[in-house]
Order: sequence, then C-alpha cells, then structure tokens
Amino acid sequence: MTQASRRVRSMIVTALAGTVLGGCGLVSGDDRREEPRVDFTMKEAAEKADAMLDATMAAYVPEIEWTYDQTTVGTCDLSRYRTVMTIVSEGRRGNFLGVTERAWKKSGYAIVSVNDDKEHPAIFARSAEGFSISVVFGDRGQAFFEVATPCAQQSEVPDPAVRALGQDYSNSEVPYPNVRSAFWSAGAPGERAVGG
Repeated sequence: MTQASRRVRSMIVTALAGTVLGGCGLVSGDDRREEPRVDFTMKEAAEKADAMLDATMAAYVPEIEWTYDQTTVGTCDLSRYRTVMTIVSEGRRGNFLGVTERAWKKSGYAIVSVNDDKEHPAIFARSAEGFSISVVFGDRGQAFFEVATPCAQQSEVPDPAVRALGQDYSNSEVPYPNVRSAFWSAGAPGERAVGG
C-alpha cells in the first residue's frame, strides 16, 4: 500500500472512529464505560487479535483473498491489520458488511457503530475483553480490517502465524484490490480488475 493510501485509510478510520471512541472507553451519548481490565501479555493480545481476524475471514463464502499489513505497536497495545485483495463491487458491499456484522454478533462482539456512507461504509465493534475490531471500505472499494488491543503487559509481539490467503504483500507495497471473484466482484467495472 502506498504511503498516500495509508494516509487516506488512516484519516478515514480516525474520522469514523473519532465519532465512536473517546479516551480509554467507548462513548455513547453521556454513557462512558470503563475499559475492561485484562491480564495478558502483548504476545497473547496479538494472538487474540489474529484469532478474531481469522474467524472473520472464515465467514465469507465464497472466500476472499487478503494480505497482512503492518502491525503497529504502542507502549502497551498493538493493532493488527488485514487488507482485502478480492474486488468487492459496490453492489456486493452490503452483502460483505452483512456477513461481517452477523459473524461479529455471533462471536459476541457488540456493534458500536455502523457508517452507511456510500463511498466508505464501515462497521466498528468491540469484544467483551476490550478488543476493538473494524472494517472500513477505502479507496477503490478496498476493505481494510483492524483489531486494536487493550493495554497489556509488555512482551515480544510475534508475527502472525497464519499465512495470507492469496499473495502475501506484508513485506512490500499493498496494491489496490486485484483478485476477481464471480460473486464478490459481480458488477465491478472491468478496469478495476487490474488493480492500481
């Protein structure tokens, strides 16, 4: 992913999340909830984030191709990212988000916010342990997933154990979506098939 694309994604996620998140807890009107106290290491938090993303990716039928993006590590928390390489046409984004929301509810996550914006729809959810998970559609309809962990005890953060489904761009620039699916890409303009 180019630096400009990362900035665009970051700005979209920040703008959307800013309406839902505040400080260390979620803000819903005047109701501020404390972040759950957790007793695990950053390694365990990374593994939990990966498991949340693995379960989400497994929910899509037919399957989608995805790749890793960089892990960001703070002083006591981290974020794991996955970028969808399958072209999800505008006409299929509702299906995609519906599958996502049902999978997250089935996993016991609370849906915090849904953005119905036509260009950049998004869903933000939260697990009982305080992990935030989101999907945001960015430039050219590319879907980006993020899991942000709550604060955990400092430890080494391992690389993800599961291989990317499709080409792994984790050590290179992640392109625009470039994998066609008979279902997910239905109705997408032909020029989007070549990526960017």
